[in-house]
Amino acid sequence: MEDNAQVMITVDHLEARYGDTPVLKDVSLDVHKGEILAVIGGSGCGKTTLLRHMVGLRQPLSGRITIDGIDITNGDEASFALALQKIGILFQGGALFGSMTIAENVALPIETYTDLPQSAVNALVRMKLCSVDLRGYEEHLPSELSGGMIKRAALARALALNPQILFLDEPTAGLDPVISAEIEELILRINHSIGTTMVIITHSLNIIFNVAHRVVMLDKSARGVVAQGDPNEMKVSSPDPLVRQFFNRQTSLSKRQLWRL
Repeated sequence: MEDNAQVMITVDHLEARYGDTPVLKDVSLDVHKGEILAVIGGSGCGKTTLLRHMVGLRQPLSGRITIDGIDITNGDEASFALALQKIGILFQGGALFGSMTIAENVALPIETYTDLPQSAVNALVRMKLCSVDLRGYEEHLPSELSGGMIKRAALARALALNPQILFLDEPTAGLDPVISAEIEELILRINHSIGTTMVIITHSLNIIFNVAHRVVMLDKSARGVVAQGDPNEMKVSSPDPLVRQFFNRQTSLSKRQLWRL
């Protein structure tokens, strides 16, 4: 990613907590136009909390978040609505409405935020489903789809309004290796074809090394960012043993110590 690339998302000194429990402290990062940024770290480190703040689902205790220059933490409702039209979200479980067909799920944001005639909405829905290889499944219910197909349908819905920025929460979680690879290829295809900026919350080493341009690593103890950069470089040359342990999937115990247990 070029240093002079346009900044699409800025997180500036973010502090977040649940009740009296601090989760994130003094978190700052930028995401550039066309970049695929993976947010990684162990369980409970605040990855999903950061995502929720970046899409405006939660207000930070302090700090500021901007989406394409729009302040979503301190701006008015009109500004926030404008920022929302620039983003799409793929939730971890897909979050499709079970009583609605796949076509109806994808059509929902189009019908909510545009005044397009129904014929145009239907055409857009077919186009979005074709883009995720779900042509012919328009009238199926989510319960009639496999896990991978649900992820693709949810991705089609997230792309319904042609967002500039796409947030993906564990897009390959719970999928077998073959289906996971298909989702990874789809993510790359979307990024390459239309230049969508992406923020991916993930534990998957395949996404980290094969999809992400850059990673930001959070740590529960530090309550914030402990490392960021090119994942391949971080794996072999990071001075932080915690970072090397994560990238090389090492436990804190050696094989000999484990054998003695």
